[in-house]
Amino acid sequence: MSDSSVEDARQASRPDGPTRAAVVLCGGHSRRMGRDKAWLPFGETTLLEHVMGRVAPRVDECVVVARGGQRVPGAFDVVRDPPGGEGPLAGIVAGLAHVRAERVFVTACDAPLLVPAVIDRLFALSADVDVVVPRVGRHHMVLTAVYARSLLPSAEALLAAGRLRPFYLLEHARTHIVGEDDLRDIDPDLDSLRDCDTPEAYEDALVRAGFAAPSPVR
Repeated sequence: MSDSSVEDARQASRPDGPTRAAVVLCGGHSRRMGRDKAWLPFGETTLLEHVMGRVAPRVDECVVVARGGQRVPGAFDVVRDPPGGEGPLAGIVAGLAHVRAERVFVTACDAPLLVPAVIDRLFALSADVDVVVPRVGRHHMVLTAVYARSLLPSAEALLAAGRLRPFYLLEHARTHIVGEDDLRDIDPDLDSLRDCDTPEAYEDALVRAGFAAPSPVR
């Protein structure tokens, strides 16, 4: 059965439609990496497919957001960044506009060490708020967070105003901040919050996942 057929069957089993969705962003230009991160090998698959394998089983619908014309590995539900859209906020807008569930987990294709239980934890904290976002030190991890789909108009307005950081959404939202210690019982090293923006970070993620480091991608 194809990925889309599995997703349709999962949604059909819920009379009220999907309750949890996920948006996986892969439309960045990977300038620091030097090649498209979605296609980087990760074990026997690609980085995007590895992340989708961790995310999709925890939700009722899952969508990949790519830039216009970008080739995407795997057979996934793919939507495109809005024309002229730059950065992750544009991807969040595209994803929120596409899914039907009210609570939406957002991550990126360069987060291969994501612990699935962290997704469940963030959803569990989202019932009475608009955003659930971990914070490490002074940094809000806005690309490992759960958003209410009702924030779509606010996100669209931010894009139109040129305020392109997802962090600005928190100004328009009831936000629950998740501290580091609130995740360490299920993710002791906070691996879920590590990304692979550089060749060095990618190689480190491979080693942490138990795979051999590749030939240099620099």
